[in-house]
Amino acid sequence: MDIFNKCATDAGYFGTFRVQDDCYFTRPVLDPIPGSRMLFNGKPVIQWSINNYMGLAENEEIMAHAAEAVKRYGTSAPMGSRMMTGNTDRHMELEQQLADYLGKESSVLFNFGYLGVTGTIQSLVDAKDTILMDKLSHASMVDGARLSAGDYRVFRHNDMNSLETHLKRVNRNRKGGILIITEGVFGMQGDLGDLAGVCALKEQYGARLFVDDAHGFGVMGEKGRGTAFQLGVQDKVDVLFGTFSKAFAAIGGFSATDKCVADWIRYNARTQVFTKSLPMIYVEVILKTLEIIRDNGEERRCRMMANAVKLKQGLLDLGYSVGNGPSPITPVYVPAGDMQAGARIVRSLRDLGIFITGVMWPVVPKGMILFRMIPTASHTDEEIQLTIAAFRTVRDQLKLKMDASLDEK
Repeated sequence: MDIFNKCATDAGYFGTFRVQDDCYFTRPVLDPIPGSRMLFNGKPVIQWSINNYMGLAENEEIMAHAAEAVKRYGTSAPMGSRMMTGNTDRHMELEQQLADYLGKESSVLFNFGYLGVTGTIQSLVDAKDTILMDKLSHASMVDGARLSAGDYRVFRHNDMNSLETHLKRVNRNRKGGILIITEGVFGMQGDLGDLAGVCALKEQYGARLFVDDAHGFGVMGEKGRGTAFQLGVQDKVDVLFGTFSKAFAAIGGFSATDKCVADWIRYNARTQVFTKSLPMIYVEVILKTLEIIRDNGEERRCRMMANAVKLKQGLLDLGYSVGNGPSPITPVYVPAGDMQAGARIVRSLRDLGIFITGVMWPVVPKGMILFRMIPTASHTDEEIQLTIAAFRTVRDQLKLKMDASLDEK
């Protein structure tokens, strides 16, 4: 048996698209300059598939700051890992500002959000420890659990009875610690984690809590401090994780926590110890972006949220099944999880100049297909109305059977 035999089949993730060498539904080729309008196959489209929540990807002040950083540092600085030759006072300054922003003692920078989540979980969980993970947790959290030395169990999404059942079972013969991991904003369906419920249970059963707030950091709560702030439980979350690839329109991530815990992660997270330091251009850009989001971001956040309300209501009025979470994420569900219907809708909307992306397993549970739309501070009323009009046209042309009672699972 040749290990490469599988590569010639349609097995694996998105296998049907892979064997067709697809670059339309998967891996679509877009103009790299982000914004509410982009080029797809040489044609201008209104873009609803990028996580540019605050509209900062096209911010001229940040771009000018990035140009200055490149002129000063180039693209290579610093060279080496943080443990050896890649640490600078600017990295440490950014870590402290992030910690202060979230009301924590310290934070640890990572080059990518994915690596930050996996590295943080891996570093904290030993062989005698147990992870309890929300069923809809991001793939990075699943991989972090798998890479750790401990056992892991999955509780039903936002189901506190399910979580408590697992806590009771683990506590019967408990030999180590318990780390509960969940999200602040769940990135596909836009609902919030029941952080108040989780915090109450983790204190009752002597557990610790890691919250991946990738889609809430910079977006939710006062001054964009995140979902835990919005829900009033920031001081009860043991490790808060944020990424710079969404509201901050950059790259990287960080874990914010107590100083002794941050130091442990810093020295034991394999995805931080054994990798080159975050380049100076991103350190400088993130410092500038943090200043904008923290000190002058309220108008952008209000506009983003208002745009989300307009988009969701417009689609609901047309009969589409739309998630109603409090985050700006707008999931539009394909009736009956019909892949062919989903593909027709995607193609029809793109032909009308509206770029959306279909999402299916393994990104969401099997049997579900949705379009994850991201209203941003950059979208205009005109773009929202053009989008709603296009959805109306597609509904009528394809004679879609609208199912308002669709189970969003």
